Amino acid sequence: MTLSALQLALVEEATKKSGLIWVRGTGPDRALWHAWVDGAAHVLGDGPGEQPFPGLADGATAEVTVRSKDKGGRLVAWTAKVSELRPHGEEWEAAVAELKGKRLNAPDSEEMTQRWARECRLLRLEPAEVHEALPGGSLAAHPLPSPAVTRRPIPAGLPRLLLKRKKTARG
Repeated sequence: MTLSALQLALVEEATKKSGLIWVRGTGPDRALWHAWVDGAAHVLGDGPGEQPFPGLADGATAEVTVRSKDKGGRLVAWTAKVSELRPHGEEWEAAVAELKGKRLNAPDSEEMTQRWARECRLLRLEPAEVHEALPGGSLAAHPLPSPAVTRRPIPAGLPRLLLKRKKTARG
């Protein structure tokens, strides 16, 4: 099925403006940072220190949901043809040039592209079909297990320390 010009324009504009896209291959949905280059979203990862995307394979399809950057609601959902780009090819170089500017807090900004070529996968998600009717209701899911946590028990001495500061500020 080919996309109409209006559908392709909607997918392109929504995806370009969104900082993250939600992608589901054979595994769970993942929020992935990306870059839109030459008519497709490109995601980089599956290497040390980069975003994981298990379940996405060359030649498979994936479901992509694009959210609004300001409100967080779904704008458009589409099916993508997944293809893996080989390192240092023409398409790979063009996509990496865009992705390099979007990669935040890279530990090795000088050697980043060489590391990506050695250790990571670059996938091209090309729109194949737009889902006209978005599913009703919430698609919220529990977060995936991760060693990154924000809540830990407070240290035992912290309440006394805070109480002592309040007393010295009053007195």
